[in-house]
Amino acid sequence: MTIAEMRERRGKLVNQARELVNRAEEEKRDFNAEDQQQYDRIMNEVDELKNKIDREEQLSGLENQLNEPVNTPNRPEPNQQPSNVDPRASDEYRDAFWKVFRNGKEALQHNEFNTLMDSRVRNLAVGTDANGGYLVPDEFERQIIQGLEDQNIMRQLATVITTSSGSREIPVETDYGTANWMGENEAYTESDATFGQKVLGAHKAGTIIKVSEELLNDSAFSIDNYVSNAFVKRFANLEEKAFIAGTGTGQPEGIVGAAEIGHTTAAGQVDALIADDFIDLYHSLKRPYRRNASFLANDGTVKAIRKLKDNDGQYIWQPGLQAGEPDRILQRPVYVADDMPSLGANEKPIAFGDMSYYWIADRQGRVMQRLNELYAANGQVGFRMFQRVDGKLILPEAVKVLQNVGA
Repeated sequence: MTIAEMRERRGKLVNQARELVNRAEEEKRDFNAEDQQQYDRIMNEVDELKNKIDREEQLSGLENQLNEPVNTPNRPEPNQQPSNVDPRASDEYRDAFWKVFRNGKEALQHNEFNTLMDSRVRNLAVGTDANGGYLVPDEFERQIIQGLEDQNIMRQLATVITTSSGSREIPVETDYGTANWMGENEAYTESDATFGQKVLGAHKAGTIIKVSEELLNDSAFSIDNYVSNAFVKRFANLEEKAFIAGTGTGQPEGIVGAAEIGHTTAAGQVDALIADDFIDLYHSLKRPYRRNASFLANDGTVKAIRKLKDNDGQYIWQPGLQAGEPDRILQRPVYVADDMPSLGANEKPIAFGDMSYYWIADRQGRVMQRLNELYAANGQVGFRMFQRVDGKLILPEAVKVLQNVGA
C-alpha cells in the first residue's frame, strides 16, 4: 500500500474501534471477551500501520537527501587559496580518515598523515586525548547528526545549536517591566526588564563498538555506514532519555523535571485519566505558547488516551490522516516518546507546551579512535567514539506537565 492508502486504512480501523466502544456503551455493558479481542486486534493493526507510515516517510526523506549534492563545488579564483575552509570537508581528509580505521595508522602515506594532523583540525578537538583519536569528517558528522534527529523525538521538536567550544550563555527575560498611565508633563516611571541566564555546557557521552578483522578486510563491507548506524542508535537512545528525564548532573537536564506542573489529577486518579484533565492542562499553558504547543507521552499513556471521550461523548483523540501529520488531542499534535514516565502515583506522564524552548547544544567535533590491541585476542578491532552535548529547558513556563495524584 502507498502511504495515502495506509492512512486511509488506519482511519477506517479507528472508526471500527469507536463503533465497538459505542456499541458497548449503548448496551450499558463492558467489553466481553470477543469485543476485547477484536478491539486489541484493531489497535495492533493501527499501531503497525503507524510504524509502517513512519518508516516509509523516513526512507522517503533520506532518499531525497541522498539525491541532493553532498558537497558544494569550490571554485577559488586563480592564485587564491581558501584559508577558512574546514579541512574535514575535503575528500583527502575523508579518505585518509577511513584508511586509518580500516587498515590502521601504519597504512597511511606521509601526505595522508599530515592531512589528518592539520593544525586547523586539531584546534577543533577541544578536550580530546592525544592517543590516536581523530575528528570525524565533516560529511560523516552531518550524517550522524541527521540520524540522531531521525531517531530522536526531542531533537525534532527542540531548538538545536552547534558550539565550537566553551559554554553557551542564553539570556532569559524574567521580568518584562511595566508601563504606567501618565498625566500631562508627569515624569516617566522607570521600569527595567530583568534578565537571567541559562548556561548550556557540554556533557560527555561515549561508547565502543567491535568489528571482526574479517569484516574490516572485506572490501565489500561499508565500515562508515556500519559505524554511523551503530553510533547513532546508541547515542540517540542515551540522548532521548536524558533530554526527557535527565537529572542535569553529568547529563542534560530533562524537560519533565524542568517544566512547571500545569495540572494535578483528582483523588482516585492515581493511574487513570479523564478527558477534562487535558482541558485543564491545555489552559494551564499561557496562550502565546499554545500556538506551537504539542503533547508528549509514552506509548502506554497514548493507549489509555485513545479511549477517552469528552462531556459531549466525542473522542478527544484525532488520528492524523494527512501525509506527515501526527495524531492530535484538542487540535494539538501528539508525539510518542517512550522515555516519558508511565501513569502512576506522583508521576508526570504527559507534557504539553512549546518544545522549541528546550535547547540542545552540540559541541562541534565528534572524535573517533581505533583500538588495535584491546580486543586483538578475540580477532576484533574496537572503535571508540565520544560526543559532547547538553540540553536544557530555557523557559520553564513554556512547557507544562500533568501530574498524577499520589497514592
